[in-house]
Amino acid sequence: MDEVYTIHYNSFGIAFKWKRGSSKDVNKTQLVFRDSGLYLTNTELTHFSELIDKTLSTPLKCSDCKKNKSCESILLQTPLPQVSFVMTHHELLEIQDLLKGTLYQLGLNAFLEKNIIKRSF
Repeated sequence: MDEVYTIHYNSFGIAFKWKRGSSKDVNKTQLVFRDSGLYLTNTELTHFSELIDKTLSTPLKCSDCKKNKSCESILLQTPLPQVSFVMTHHELLEIQDLLKGTLYQLGLNAFLEKNIIKRSF
């Protein structure tokens, strides 16, 4: 994995940036979980995180079901209108952690980069 810069990972997936690529790809992050990969901008990552939060805050329609939180029929929308995922409650928590950690690290990196550049002048 020498060709990528890992941003954040957990037991469910990984977020990274490619070290080499075209200039238009510099601002995108590769998010890989399950057998899927999404290539998203910071704005799309933030939107995806909001969609996950919204999905988690929506009560399960089948709360009296014996499977309840292990149900595999929770539909998660993505920032890409043509892509959605079916997940369990546990998977939603895992992808939420992956996104929150990724956004935190990207924000920290941007803050440090901005302040280091200011100090060097």
